[in-house]
Amino acid sequence: MQIKKVAVFSTKPYDQRFLEAANHDGRVELNFFETRLRQHTVKLCDGYDAVSCFVNDIVDRSVIEQLAAFGVKMIALRCAGFNNVDMEAANEFGIRVCNVPSYSPESVAEHALAMMFALNRKITRANVRVKEHNFDLEGLLGFNFAKATIGIIGTGKIGVATLRALKGLGCELLCYDPYPSKEAAELAEYTDLDTIYARSDVISLHCPLTDDTYHLIDKTSIGKMKDNVMLINTSRGGLVNAQDALDGMKSGKVGYLGLDVYELEGDLFFRDLSGRVPNDDVFALLLSYPNVLVTGHQGYFTKEALEQIASTTLHNLESYFQGKSSGNELK
Repeated sequence: MQIKKVAVFSTKPYDQRFLEAANHDGRVELNFFETRLRQHTVKLCDGYDAVSCFVNDIVDRSVIEQLAAFGVKMIALRCAGFNNVDMEAANEFGIRVCNVPSYSPESVAEHALAMMFALNRKITRANVRVKEHNFDLEGLLGFNFAKATIGIIGTGKIGVATLRALKGLGCELLCYDPYPSKEAAELAEYTDLDTIYARSDVISLHCPLTDDTYHLIDKTSIGKMKDNVMLINTSRGGLVNAQDALDGMKSGKVGYLGLDVYELEGDLFFRDLSGRVPNDDVFALLLSYPNVLVTGHQGYFTKEALEQIASTTLHNLESYFQGKSSGNELK
C-alpha cells in the first residue's frame, strides 16, 4: 500500500520528537511545518493526503475549500478543542475531522492548581525578592485553601481531575456544567453559575469555547462575584473578556488572575517574541500587574500528554487511511 503523506503544521521540535516516536515504523509519511495553517499557507498542503493542526491554526471555510481542491480529506487535530475549525464547511466538503479528546487531563488540572497556589502565596514575587536578598514578608500575605470556596465551571475530564486534586485540601467545592457527571457530583456540589459567582473565592474554567461560553467571564458575570476573587483560565482564551477582567482588577473586584490561554494568543503564544513590544495594549497592561500570572498555553505540556497526543493523532490518521473509524470523529 502506498504510504500516505501528512502535512503537520504548527510544529515545534518537541512535537516532531513525539510524533516521530509514535510513527517509529513509518506507517505514514509526516512532513513538519513550523508555520501555522491559514489562508496564506494552505498552498503547502498541495500533494498531501491529510493535514494535522494545533490550537492556533485557522481552518476556516476558505482553507477548507482549498484543502478539498487539493484532495485533502482528513484533518487530524492535535488537541481537544475544535473552535478553530469550520465544522460546517468540513462536513459540506466531505472532510473528516478528528481530535484528541483526552490527553492526560491531570496535566491541565495540575497546572491550574499551580497557578492558584503561585498567585495566592505570591511565589513569583517572593522569588524575585529573595534573589535580591530582600526577605521582608510585607505584601506576600495569602489565604488558606482549606477555608476557601472554589467554583469549577466545566466538569469534563479536566474539570473532574481538578476537583479530585482540590478535594484533599478541605475546601468547599462547587461546580457547574449543563451536562452533569456522576463523578463530579461525588466530589462537589452542582449549582448554577450565579451561585458560583456569588460564593466562590476562586473560580477555575474548564469548559469548551462555544457560542454559549464565549466571553462567559465579562463585566456582568464579574459584577456578580466576590470582591478580590481569583480567576483561573486554562481552557480557551475566548472564555474571558480580557478588557473586562482588566477593568475588574482596576476596581478591586478581581484580586488575582491566572491565564494559561488568551483570546488573541494566536499572534503571541508558541513563539519567541523576546525583544519585541506586544502590539496588544490590554495584554501588555495585564502583564504589568503583580497579581496576574500568565503562562504560554503550557497547561497540557507534560511528557505523558505529548505521548498521548502523538499516539492518538497517529491512530486517527491510520484509521482514516484504512477506511475505519477511530472513534474520535467530530460531527
